[in-house]
Amino acid sequence: MDSSQNTAAAAAVGGGSGGNGLILPQNSDGSAVKAAETSDDPKQNLNQVINSIQKTLGLLHQLYLTVSSFNVSSQLPLLQRLNSLVLELDNMTKLAEKCNIQVPMQVLNLIDDGKNPDEFTRDVLNGCIAKNQITKGKTDAFKGLRRHLLEELEQAFPDEVESYREIRAASAAELKRIAQAQSILPNGDVKVKPEP
Repeated sequence: MDSSQNTAAAAAVGGGSGGNGLILPQNSDGSAVKAAETSDDPKQNLNQVINSIQKTLGLLHQLYLTVSSFNVSSQLPLLQRLNSLVLELDNMTKLAEKCNIQVPMQVLNLIDDGKNPDEFTRDVLNGCIAKNQITKGKTDAFKGLRRHLLEELEQAFPDEVESYREIRAASAAELKRIAQAQSILPNGDVKVKPEP
């Protein structure tokens, strides 16, 4: 490791870095301001953890290179890299506490078994498709029952069924009008729901 790498490693250990590759601004008294820790955005928190993981992998690679070619003169760089690794692992732990990610145990079990976790996703989707088909069948059965009941009622009570159909048509038209009014802006444009 040359002197520029020693300086960079010392700066990373010394506190000018946010631990995940971010340079933190300094207060007038010289203490670092941890702006990254005040963020509540889940996506930003996840990105910070990912950056910390990538930095840790880089530090592990550098540590491997230092250890594989170890001699007496590389003892100081080895200690600096070990300190950097410990600090980054500590930073990663702190960042991970702010992330609320839940991974199903089945996925972890598949990974432990050496299988592709996409199998879990495929199985869940196939289960959803099967349940959707069952629900569609029930819906179709109720529609058929409704149609059959209306036919029977029309034969027995034609006037009441006619007034029922008029009320249903008026109600459906009113609901459609309200839905359209809520999605139209004053300038005539239609509102588009933002993606969550």
